[in-house]
Amino acid sequence: MTRKCISSGGPWEEPFGYSRAVRVRNFIAVSGTTAANPDGTIHGEGDAYAQAKRCFEIIGRALAEAGAGMGDVVRTRMFVTGIAQSEAIMRAHGEFFRDVRPAATMVEVKALMRPEMLVEIEAEAVVDE
Repeated sequence: MTRKCISSGGPWEEPFGYSRAVRVRNFIAVSGTTAANPDGTIHGEGDAYAQAKRCFEIIGRALAEAGAGMGDVVRTRMFVTGIAQSEAIMRAHGEFFRDVRPAATMVEVKALMRPEMLVEIEAEAVVDE
């Protein structure tokens, strides 16, 4: 079984022992993705839409490196710190997936890794082998 690990160069991947994405055969799993910049700062602090959009951009780059695209996504999971922000986050989701329409879940959580993080998003994709 061939396994390809993709790194985004984020500050937590190496010390915490995970990859941004992993491809095994035709399946790609993208880890929970926040709007963290490579230097650890948070993009769009206080703006759930901007953070979600940044998450999807990071996910898109990881998928491309794994040989896939946003059109191959079959599931997304969104963890939000305030369900009242759901409309802004889903607006960003719609910009990337309006025509793809993956299975999607949104769950409110008590907190994410840092207080300024408002959303964390996972994605799964399937591509032709």
